[in-house]
Amino acid sequence: QVQLVESGGGLVQVGGSLRLSCEGSGGTFSNYAIAWFRQAPGPEREFVAGISWAGGTQLYGDPVKDRFTISRDNAKNTVFLQMNSLRFEDAAVYYCAAGNTYGSRWAHHYDYWGQGTQVTVSS
Repeated sequence: QVQLVESGGGLVQVGGSLRLSCEGSGGTFSNYAIAWFRQAPGPEREFVAGISWAGGTQLYGDPVKDRFTISRDNAKNTVFLQMNSLRFEDAAVYYCAAGNTYGSRWAHHYDYWGQGTQVTVSS
């Protein structure tokens, strides 16, 4: 079982950048594929990006392709989400999630979740 803690959210101007971090503890971090989801006001969590166990493969949601980059450092039990060219519609609570299956865009396929970090985009 792994515990996840996100950090790095905050207020940023449109067009700016933020780097989110997701640190794992309590489990073998490299055993898990990790994904980022986001949730604006509403019931649905939107898939943002995913990364395979060793970090060799990444997957992105269409709204963030070519702007966001996911990476991981298993020696530090951390996954990063570099977010560039931020738009108003990127504002949300961002969650990282861990699961055994890489590549799923469905939140229910992930077993462990962090508490989320808020990203706010202003003009």
